[in-house]
Amino acid sequence: MSPPARRPIRRLAPETASRIAAGEVIDRPLSALKEVLENALDAGARRIEVAVEGSLDRGFSVADDGAGIAGSELDLALERHATSKIDSLDDLDRLASLGFRGEALPSIAAVSRLSITSRAEGEETAAAVRVEGGEVRERGQAARARGTTVLVRDLFFNTPARRKFLKSPSGELRAALRMIEALALAFPEVGFRVTVDGRERLSFPPAGSARERAAARPASLGADAGQSCGRLTAPRGVGEQAR
Repeated sequence: MSPPARRPIRRLAPETASRIAAGEVIDRPLSALKEVLENALDAGARRIEVAVEGSLDRGFSVADDGAGIAGSELDLALERHATSKIDSLDDLDRLASLGFRGEALPSIAAVSRLSITSRAEGEETAAAVRVEGGEVRERGQAARARGTTVLVRDLFFNTPARRKFLKSPSGELRAALRMIEALALAFPEVGFRVTVDGRERLSFPPAGSARERAAARPASLGADAGQSCGRLTAPRGVGEQAR
């Protein structure tokens, strides 16, 4: 019997490594939406609007009125492990945010067609960037109030093998609505609105407490929402950028 063929160890091409890493963070459309929503909450948003185009993998956007990203930092926000949420290892012991790794946006950008438009306080215009499969295709400026809009289209367009294992679009959308309802209870001071193909599916005006919010949507949140809302808590970042 001949000995097994030896294959040399070699470094992966950056593009290949990026897509593999992206799959560890973004394994389904719901993961991408969750990461973007958590960024908006960490940025101190008080109003968040989610718009779905057909299905989550086809396209969705998240617009918030949070702190925004400075134009000079927008490209940096697309680099792995670049974050405004921690400075050192010691910060991990006192996290006050939903995320901290600095992997969300670059991971989404690696497997989608991503556009970000953001304006920080004190800047005259919003900065905009369009990325396709991890490659920056366009940079520019846009008109926008303070805050950030993230538009994600064609998720996994460049990783067709992963698309074979995605759940049904309707099942993924139902899971997304349940997730947003849970976030709405955990963050009653934040207003949430969700539209699908232009039709409103969820609307949560800002409320004074989780109990008040649950009482306002009993049919959507379930009969026991008022009893469970007191147990829902989540860390908050104050005035952080959406990364």
